[in-house]
Amino acid sequence: MRDFDRSWDALRPVSIQRNYIKHPAGSVRIAFGDTHVICTATIESRVPSFLAGTGKGWVTAEYAMLPGSAGGGRISRNANTKGRSQEISRLIGRSLRSVVDMEALGERQIIVDCDVLQADGGTRTAAITGGYVALCDAVDFLVKTGEISKSPITDQCAAISIGIINNETLLDLCYEEDFAADVDLNLVMKNDGTIIEIQGTAEGEAFDRTLLNSMLDAGEKGIRELMVMQNEALEDG
Repeated sequence: MRDFDRSWDALRPVSIQRNYIKHPAGSVRIAFGDTHVICTATIESRVPSFLAGTGKGWVTAEYAMLPGSAGGGRISRNANTKGRSQEISRLIGRSLRSVVDMEALGERQIIVDCDVLQADGGTRTAAITGGYVALCDAVDFLVKTGEISKSPITDQCAAISIGIINNETLLDLCYEEDFAADVDLNLVMKNDGTIIEIQGTAEGEAFDRTLLNSMLDAGEKGIRELMVMQNEALEDG
């Protein structure tokens, strides 16, 4: 039996709470089951040096696991400047940039910080899904204050994890499932069904195209459900 008594193709309970922190232009607390992430979107009037004077904006992200967010001892804050955290930060940034028109954003930068409060698998996918909502709120702030005339967001994005355990496809892995998985895959998609990124790894034997297709089908189903939740959250107030 899976956690939360769910079927193989079911998401964990998902909650998206907007305006969680007072000061940022966008802030979200998102939960996938026992994984909890705070995503904040901060607007800056500067851009990276390679974009200075171009009139184009930039969206980037930083990901960190806070001390106490996972078992096995304290996570050092210094650990978030290395390896895994940097790789996940880049993934989140790439995902969010793929749905933003940088010319329409103008010469400014939006930084989306994703801080893991509690980890139980799927922290990067929760960060992308929640980060999109925080980004939308930051952009809405720019429109409402008259800094830009229209939203530069061109599409919607969300992400989910999928795995294979004993030849069975499972959607939205918790930590125990992720640890036991024969294949672990993270999928990021747009609303039009196109794929932003696939990160898939065989932990033991290689997997074939049939298993890959089953994971992609399950992942798309889960992402469609997440996008409905994103839209409901954004429509709420």
